Amino acid sequence: MPKKKSEFTFEDSVSELEEIVISMEEDQLPLQELIDKYERGAGLHKQCEAFLTSAKKRLEVIANDTQKKATDSTTPITSNDDDEIRLF
Repeated sequence: MPKKKSEFTFEDSVSELEEIVISMEEDQLPLQELIDKYERGAGLHKQCEAFLTSAKKRLEVIANDTQKKATDSTTPITSNDDDEIRLF
């Protein structure tokens, strides 16, 4: 059963895009078929860019949340105005 458009993964899109590029480079295709492949490839490229942008934003949120949790869990260091160093 063919996948629905929404079920297409990033890896599926990249794989199909690679196949299109190889086909366009190696085959002697009629102009209309080249244009159709180019159009499909441009759409796949746009999907991949959107996925990568979304993934980057998600990773930034995760990193910021992790950093915030680490900062919140540390005890603030109080400053002493004297030059004494205390170990305990």
